[in-house]
Amino acid sequence: MDHNASPQSPLPLVIVKVGGTFEALREQHGDFEHWIADGLGTEVLPLLVIDPRRGDTLPDPAEVSGVVVTGSHAMVSHREPWSETTAAWLARLVARDTPVLGICYGHQLLAHALGGEAGNHPRGAEVGTVTVTLDAAAATDALLGGLPAQFPANAVHWQSALRLPEGAVRLAASAHEPVHAFRVGDNAWGLQFHPEFDADAMRGYIDMLADTLRAEGADPAALRERVAPTEAAGGLLGRFARIVEARQGV
Repeated sequence: MDHNASPQSPLPLVIVKVGGTFEALREQHGDFEHWIADGLGTEVLPLLVIDPRRGDTLPDPAEVSGVVVTGSHAMVSHREPWSETTAAWLARLVARDTPVLGICYGHQLLAHALGGEAGNHPRGAEVGTVTVTLDAAAATDALLGGLPAQFPANAVHWQSALRLPEGAVRLAASAHEPVHAFRVGDNAWGLQFHPEFDADAMRGYIDMLADTLRAEGADPAALRERVAPTEAAGGLLGRFARIVEARQGV
């Protein structure tokens, strides 16, 4: 055996940063990409953060091991050029069967990219710790399989995946949101909820959005009181990283 031969390095796991959190939260807790990186917990895959909003070039799909698309305060339905470019790139990744995980905006963008539709939720915002209920299809899903039938998750969204792409499999819902998770093919998932949000982040969002929530008839104090630990949801980032690592053979 040639001890000087080095195994081929794994390809990077790309975090596509399509938005950032509020400045007050960022100063205390870091930004979306930091929360996601912490949740992924990979010690073997290089992480690469790409921000298409500032003109970063999206890498060749053949040069990445997997992709996580962050949330954003932007709206998919506005179809900003950087967002549409990212959508077309995601479609190429899915065609290659590259593991993809879209979170909130990323979830909606993935649906849009593959022929579904994203837009304003007809019943308005869903903000706070909500109960997510798995569909039967989740039992055999590589990402969601083995989770409790119901689990708490943190959500902040005004828009939704209103129509899933052809062939997509719905995996989860809440009382407010019909599609909290879906899969396309074997390795591309959208999550409307935020696995990267811990209780501090969720309370921070409720505080920052308090005036808006009141204007829409919600009670920020009650929402804050209902914030709870979300270990099952949070663990999905690590599960996704393990899927990518297994495909890279590391």
